[in-house]
This record gives sequence, structure tokens and C-alpha cells, in this order.
Amino acid sequence: MSTAVPFGLPVDDELAADVLERLAAVEEQLLETARDQDRLLSEASRHLVAAGGKRFRPMLVLLASHFGDPAARGVVSAAVVVELTHLATLYHDDVMDEAPMRRGQVSANLRWTNTVAILTGDYLFARASDLLADLGPEAVRVQARAFARLVRGQIQETIGPTPDTDPLKHYLQVMADKTASLIAVSGHFGAMLAGASPQVVATITSACEKIGIAFQLSDDILDIASESDQSGKTPGTDLREGIRTLPVLHVLASQDPADERLRTLLSSDLTDDQAHAEALGLLRAHPAMDQARADLRQWAEDARAELLTLPDVPVRAAFEGLCDFVVSRTG
Repeated sequence: MSTAVPFGLPVDDELAADVLERLAAVEEQLLETARDQDRLLSEASRHLVAAGGKRFRPMLVLLASHFGDPAARGVVSAAVVVELTHLATLYHDDVMDEAPMRRGQVSANLRWTNTVAILTGDYLFARASDLLADLGPEAVRVQARAFARLVRGQIQETIGPTPDTDPLKHYLQVMADKTASLIAVSGHFGAMLAGASPQVVATITSACEKIGIAFQLSDDILDIASESDQSGKTPGTDLREGIRTLPVLHVLASQDPADERLRTLLSSDLTDDQAHAEALGLLRAHPAMDQARADLRQWAEDARAELLTLPDVPVRAAFEGLCDFVVSRTG
């Protein structure tokens, strides 16, 4: 266990070398797939591809393929499909959020227009579908169902919980649909296309969904707890935008009179710098942060419990390392 793949996961040399080699093939195919004869469409499509990124989802496809034959036909293409799908959602997200930046670059909607950004996202969805057609009807079905979840999650996030819905349950469902569903597909595609058994495919799919939820929970915590020099982001961005993430929801559910000031702040407009700073300071010191970390650990441990039922091969240790990483990144 000496070499590291992205995210610093310790794996054996042979596994790491294979994943890194295939990630390079994914990168090459991403750039080629995003190319079009129309100059503007080609430029806009390659805008986020060229900006880089963690390539987390393609990495999961490639890792999961090691529960079968990683050289099987379609594995690399499936990794490209999930990344294209993810990138397409980012174009749409930036329009809805009116985001000025993405991955250190001017967002497509600001560089061109909202219309160009939306159509570029649609184009990338189409290119992903084109690749999917060569992977068989089951792959198309898996992707279609995940895409339906992505849309459902975005709609539910936009409208918010109804008065008779538990806000925390609503939030977790949005997270599962909007974020974790495509991460689950990554594990599903890798194992399925590599010829793993149906039980292994089902297990790695479920474990990856839990890992996806854990990653989002860790982002929630980091948004509050980390300084900008640690995360590369402005602390409390979600607070300022009025997004109620896990620690905030725990505070709002509290009946402790001592939390009244913080609950009032969290229910108000936090675009004011002074109010934002006060809310951020109170939230950082609140037990809700420990409660959120406990929730994160539980999701990671639930994923690990499923992983431990898989064959004891080197790639299982890499997935277990991912469970450790997602917890450790929050401190």
C-alpha cells in the first residue's frame, strides 16, 4: 500500500498505475467528446473540461471496475459519461445560482450568456447519451433513472420542504437525489461493465451513494468550520446565501432557549457582514457542529459496513480509505 491515486487514497502500485493510466484516457476522451464543428459550442463545451476538477466520479468508475475486469469494453467510456453528466449539471447550476466563477474560471453564463450556458449543458447531456448508446440498454436505463433523480432533487431543493415535511429529512433526500445519485451510478457502471456479480454491483452502488452523501455532509461542515486558506472558499458562503445545511438544520431544530439568538440570525438575512460574522462565530462554537460530524461519521461507517461484505481485494481497501478520507477532511 504505497502509491496514491487522486484524493491521496493509499492503494497498491498495480491498482494505482492502472487507475492513473485510465484517468489519462478519460481526460483525452472528455476533450474530444466536447469538441464540435461549431466554434462557439466547442469553446463553451470545453470551457469546464479544460478547467480541470477532481474527476471524483470517473475515479470511482475506474476503481469499481477492479471488482471485475478493469480492461473490459466500455469502462473508460462510462467514466466519461458520468463526468460529462456532472459537468452539464454545473452549467445549469451556475445559471440558476447566477454564479460568477466556477473552478477558478469565469462561469460560462457570465462569459457568454445564460442561454449559451443552458444549451451547452444540454449539448453535454446529448454527448453523454451518445456514448451511453454503445454501452447497452441497461446502462441507458441506469443513467436515465439517475438523471430523473437529479432533476427531482434540484426541484425539491428549489421549492424547499412543505410545512408538513421534516426539513432534515427533506435535506437528506435532496442530497441523495441531487448529489449522491450520480456518485452511486459511478460505482454501478464500473462494477457492472467490468462483469462483477449482481450482488457486488448492488453493494458497491449502495456504498457509493452513502459515500456521496458523506462527501456533501463534509462540505457542509467545511463551509462553516474551515478558513479560506484551508478550503479555497469564503467561509460561511452557504450561510450568506441562505442555504440551510446540516449544522444549521440541527440548530433550528433545537428547543434550547440559549440558542434563540442564533436561531434568529439563521432565520434572517445574512448578507449583512456583521450579522453574518456573528452567526458564523456562534455556529462554529455550537454543539450542532459535533452533531453534524457524528452524522458524517455514521454515513461513512454505514458505507464501510457494506464495503466489508465485498471480496477482499486491493480495491476494497481503496474504497475503505475513501471512507476515512471523507471523515478526516473535516478535522
